[in-house]
Amino acid sequence: MSTSLGVIMDPIQTISFKKDSTLAILLAAQAQGIELYYMQQQDLFLDNGAPKAQLHPLRVFNDANRWFELGESKTVALEEMDVLLMRKDPPFDSEFIYTTYILEAAEKRGSLIINRPQSLRDCNEKVFATQFPQCTPPLLVSRDQQRLKAFLKEHKDVVYKPLDGMGGTSIFRVIEGDQNLNVILETITEYGRQTIMAQKYLPEITQGDKRILVVDGEVIPFCLARLPSGNDFRGNLAAGGRGVVQPLSERDLWIAQQVAPTLKERGLVFVGLDIIGDYLTEINVTSPTCIREIDAAEDTQIGERLIHAILARLNQQRQ
Repeated sequence: MSTSLGVIMDPIQTISFKKDSTLAILLAAQAQGIELYYMQQQDLFLDNGAPKAQLHPLRVFNDANRWFELGESKTVALEEMDVLLMRKDPPFDSEFIYTTYILEAAEKRGSLIINRPQSLRDCNEKVFATQFPQCTPPLLVSRDQQRLKAFLKEHKDVVYKPLDGMGGTSIFRVIEGDQNLNVILETITEYGRQTIMAQKYLPEITQGDKRILVVDGEVIPFCLARLPSGNDFRGNLAAGGRGVVQPLSERDLWIAQQVAPTLKERGLVFVGLDIIGDYLTEINVTSPTCIREIDAAEDTQIGERLIHAILARLNQQRQ
């Protein structure tokens, strides 16, 4: 019995061949004989309540000059897809939420959705981490500027960041006494209309913001430490950080094991944890990356592990 997998992602022609984790997953799926189909968010729609999509048959290649080939597009009912892989990058905006509604309709009709649509909505990547206070640094989620200022007064050196950002965008490090504090808070909270996170600054960022991957509750034993470049305190690769693969420390593994069972229960099959020093800072559920960098250094075969986990869930669902 053949298995079909439809992927919802950003334009495939614009991805980074060397680094793209979605491509790694698709290559692993194709190697298992899974039929691939490609779509973008705008290709999904509800027709009198029935979830459908305009999609393309897809073939992928491990070739930097030609990594994909699309077949002729067609309209299908989404439940014809055994698996739907949601790999659309943030921002987590209204359109992202509408996409999860359509995917949830497909889920109710029998498709396996990775990651589960309800959990994509429920588990904000920054706020979700606050469910594990034993793992996180001192933090505050608020839009009240006086409360945010008091947090700085208490901790002296903090990071303010939006709840819906990615790649290190709009993140501010502020030290007590900074004369730009008012304008920073006015800007990032949109004059008190936007809730943000304040987090105690962790000087261990100089040793890297570590990305740890979890596949259906199984913790990958190596991580990518993203080291800040120059005078920039952000380790995000999108902000110019440099990646170094390294084994997990005992503390890294302990944090991941605190979180992993909850991820599995929520149908969050592929997740990236961000750890600075001894603290969990974010839980990335939308479109975690770093597969190819870790695989290249340690041959961890993360894409293959994920496909095996997906097929195991699919077989269980079919029983």
